[in-house]
Amino acid sequence: MRECLSLRAVTAGYEGAARPQLREVELRLGAGELVCVLGPNGAGKSTLVRVASGLLAPWKGSVHLLGGPIATLGRAAIARSLAVVEQMQDLAMGFSVREVVAMGRAPHQGTWMRASESDEAIVDDALERCDLEGLAHRPAHALSGGEQKRVAIARALAQGPKVLLLDEPGAFLDVRHQLDLYELLVKEVKERELGCLVVMHDLNVAAQFADRIVLMKDGRVVASGAVEEVMTWQTLKETFDADLYCGLNDLTGARFFLPMRGGAHPTKAPVSPDDPDPTRS
Repeated sequence: MRECLSLRAVTAGYEGAARPQLREVELRLGAGELVCVLGPNGAGKSTLVRVASGLLAPWKGSVHLLGGPIATLGRAAIARSLAVVEQMQDLAMGFSVREVVAMGRAPHQGTWMRASESDEAIVDDALERCDLEGLAHRPAHALSGGEQKRVAIARALAQGPKVLLLDEPGAFLDVRHQLDLYELLVKEVKERELGCLVVMHDLNVAAQFADRIVLMKDGRVVASGAVEEVMTWQTLKETFDADLYCGLNDLTGARFFLPMRGGAHPTKAPVSPDDPDPTRS
């Protein structure tokens, strides 16, 4: 698999901080791969996105984008290859949804920022993919939080990136639009061979859609691998300091996870014969 983004022994933090938010992080993202990053609050997940996008320089180590050090690239050059959807949206006042999505084409346009027919077609496609055609002429800042998140994702897709970084993209979305979003991401990743890194909290959604899981705690990568390798009772307990019941969806075969209160130990057939989950008998 062709590598499109990598963090190599990255230690990073913010100016004035007493200690780093990331410690010796190693992470590889391949073209055509959707990787979900999971971990408790304060694990360093959002900092990871800022470092990976070149917005925060590491104290140690390096970040490579499409084979070269991201530190040697200007913001316009990075934006032609990498798009970011941050956790909180700050959509500019006075612009329609279509105008905000069209801003994604800016890195590909000249000094005068004139949109070509190709640009317009790409914007139309992004609006359609994110189910925003009916809102195209509405003021973007007047939309609900979930609608604004879809606008931000459409703008990122309009950018035509090779790498897509998303920080909690499902936040504020209802169930249908959340599932539609991840189905869309999977389709984009596979059809366009994007490298897609998604920071999220929903273990069940991650288990359904991720090609690979990265678990983080205290600024470090705890585990990285396929869902069935990484999302075990023991590893999740070590990561989240909580007991989680691990089961299998009878319809899809996907793993699902439920928090357990008070140390309750329900009985269920094991996911696999060697699963170290003590809740099973």
